[in-house]
Amino acid sequence: MPPSATPDDAAHSAAGTTATNAAKARAAQAPPPLPEPLAFPVADSHTHLDMQEPAVADALAAAAAVGVTTVVQVGCDLERSRWAAETAAAWQNVWAAVALHPNEAPRLSAEGGAEALDEALTGIEKLAALPQVLAVGETGLDYFRTGPEGVAAQQRSFRAHIELAKRLDKALVIHDREAHADVLRILEEEGAPERTVFHCFSGDAEMAKLCAAKGWFMSFAGNITFKNAQPLRDALAVVPPELLLVETDAPFLTPAPYRGRPNAPYLIPVTLRAMARTKDLDEERLARHVAANTARAFGY
Repeated sequence: MPPSATPDDAAHSAAGTTATNAAKARAAQAPPPLPEPLAFPVADSHTHLDMQEPAVADALAAAAAVGVTTVVQVGCDLERSRWAAETAAAWQNVWAAVALHPNEAPRLSAEGGAEALDEALTGIEKLAALPQVLAVGETGLDYFRTGPEGVAAQQRSFRAHIELAKRLDKALVIHDREAHADVLRILEEEGAPERTVFHCFSGDAEMAKLCAAKGWFMSFAGNITFKNAQPLRDALAVVPPELLLVETDAPFLTPAPYRGRPNAPYLIPVTLRAMARTKDLDEERLARHVAANTARAFGY
């Protein structure tokens, strides 16, 4: 402390610093403000309302206030997929996607063997047949969090989900993390469903061109706004507008300048505007493309 300061001065100073730091921490976690409404309404093609703090009614109201009038609620395991189907049945502007996440398949296999995975897949099949469930997903491969010992279970589960989507004529929603080559190979071997969506597209420009040639949809999230995401923006730049979707993947991947704070469907305008800048497209024109593409991809 300065020579003239007293112990009480030091205590007050420390208390003030602690209070300031606490206030900064609260501000960092506070929900971002509502952005300006979009000129044309769009859908959040991939969100997890069950992992977000607001009640479903509040989340949907905030989204609708800024022009996000439809959401696709995505399940990651049997329980969350059941919740997705129930929520979509209860809300007119919510649709569901159901699946076992790539990281769920090896967990089930490790804990209960092939029988446990088969039982869960049977449960997903029953849910996928419901009319409010428009997609099988998110499925795919994730080699970032699952080691080599889980690859076989992931690939087996992925193939089962592909077959299910084709049999029920549902969209296929793909999670692909550090597994591009195997995802593309398995889609080729199994035959991709007519409507295939790469959720939170993470490939490079060459992969985007390949997906576009196949007619696969590519959905982009808030991470395209990150400073280190130039390769992702390069990929977005080559995607035809007719194959673009937008998503939050909320509560994850909050777009800049709110990175680190809770994500939610109402932040879709922030990401869509960033996409429009990258594509050098008028915001409303891109929104019209995205709205039509999402309806076409999911069949609503």
